[in-house]
Amino acid sequence: MAIGRPRGSSVFSGLTLIFVGVLLLLHNYRGFALSRVLLHWWPLLLIGWGAIKLYERAVSSRSGEVGGRTGPGEVFLVLGLVALVGSVIAADQVRDKFGPDIMGWGHDVFSRDLDVAPKPIRARSRITIQGLHGDITVRSSDQPEIRVNGKKSVRGWNENESERKANAVAVAIVENGDGYEVRPSGANDSQVSVDLEVVVPKQSAVTVRNDKGDISVGDMESPVSIDSGNGDVEVRNTSGDVSIDMRRGDAKISDTKGNVNISGSGDSVEVVGVTGSFTINGEFVGPVRAEKVTKGVRFVSHRTDLTVSQLTGHLEVGSGNLEVVDAPGNVILTTHEEEVSIENAGKIKVDNRNGNISVRYPNPPKEDIDIVNASAAITVGLPESSNFEISADCRSGDIDSEFESDSLKKTVAQSGDSHLEGRFGTGRGPKITLKTTYGSISLNKTD
Repeated sequence: MAIGRPRGSSVFSGLTLIFVGVLLLLHNYRGFALSRVLLHWWPLLLIGWGAIKLYERAVSSRSGEVGGRTGPGEVFLVLGLVALVGSVIAADQVRDKFGPDIMGWGHDVFSRDLDVAPKPIRARSRITIQGLHGDITVRSSDQPEIRVNGKKSVRGWNENESERKANAVAVAIVENGDGYEVRPSGANDSQVSVDLEVVVPKQSAVTVRNDKGDISVGDMESPVSIDSGNGDVEVRNTSGDVSIDMRRGDAKISDTKGNVNISGSGDSVEVVGVTGSFTINGEFVGPVRAEKVTKGVRFVSHRTDLTVSQLTGHLEVGSGNLEVVDAPGNVILTTHEEEVSIENAGKIKVDNRNGNISVRYPNPPKEDIDIVNASAAITVGLPESSNFEISADCRSGDIDSEFESDSLKKTVAQSGDSHLEGRFGTGRGPKITLKTTYGSISLNKTD
C-alpha cells in the first residue's frame, strides 16, 4: 500500500488561532484577566493538541495516509502564539505597575483643577459616584450638599493638544430618580484621567464605580457599595454595611459596624474591627487577613470553604497556609493542599487533603473536634488537665499519644493501620475524632 504525503495539521492550526483570538478579544473587555485564565487553564491547550493528533491519526489510518505527526510548522505556530500572548500579559503588568500611559514615553502630563459648583440635596439621599480613570476619594460632611474637587490630567505631545482634551472634560452632579449622580464627561480617552474628591452628607448611601484607579471612603453612617475594576480599595470608620465587587487590587476595611461583603478577584484583603460579619467569595492571590470580626467570617474560593462563627483573634489565608487563632465559636473548614493551623477555637470540623493539620488548645476544650485528612499528618495539642473521648484512625501510619490511661487503647494491624480509642480524664469531655491516610497522628500535651 502506498504511503501518502503527511497530512498538514490544518485542524489544529485553525482551532488554535480561533482559541487564542477569542482570548485576546475577551481580554479587551473589562473584567477579563487573561493572565489569570491562562495560569489555571493552560493545560487545555496541550489536551486539545493531543486530541487533535489522535483524531488525525485515526482518520489517516483509514485513508491510508500518514497523519498525526507534529510538524515544525505547528511547533513554530504554538511558540509564536505563546510569545504573542506573553507580550500582551507583560504589557498589562507593566501598565498596571507604572500607569496606563507608560507606553506613551515622550508625552508630557498637563493637569488642570476641576471647577464644579456645590449642589444642595435632600437628606439621606442615595448618591452614585461614577469614575473612569483616576482615583476617587469620598469624605463625609454634616452639610446637605455634594461638593466635588479634583484634578483632570491629560498626557499629550504638546500643551495645545492637552488643553483641547482638558477643556472637553467636565464633572456634573445630576439628579437621577430618587438620588443623585456624580459623573465625568469627555474622559473616555485613555490619555485622560480624572481624580475626584467628593464630599457628601454622612447619612447618604454611597455607591462608587470606577474602571481604573484607587477608591477611598471614610466616616459614613449609611451603606457603602463599591464596584472597582482595577485599583486599591479602602473603607474605614463606617456604620452601615460595606459591599465591594472588585477585579484587581488590594482591599482594606477597618472599623466598620455593619457587615462586610467582598466578591470577585484581586490581590490582598485586610479586614479589621468589624462589628458585623465578613464574607469573601472569590479568588484573591494575596493573603486574606481578618481580625476581630464579631459575627464571624465566611470565606469561599475555588479550593476553600471556611466558616468561623466568631473571631476575637485573627485569621489569615494565603500561600498554601490557613491560620485561625482565637475563634471561640465554630470553625468549619473544607479545603485541600493547605497547611492548616487552628489555635484556641470552639467546635472544630475540618476536611483536608495534601496538607498537615495542627490544632492547639491552651485551655481544655469544651466542644467536639472532628478532623479528616488525607496524605498528611494531624497534630492535636491539649492541656494535661483535659477530659476527652477519642477515636483516632490512621491508615498506613502511626499514632503517637503523650496521654496515658488505662481507658486509652492503641492497636496496630499487620497492614500498618493504627487505631486509638478510649477516654482520658476523670470528667466528661468532648469527643475527638481523627482520621487520616498515609500520614501520622500525634496527640501532644501543651502544658
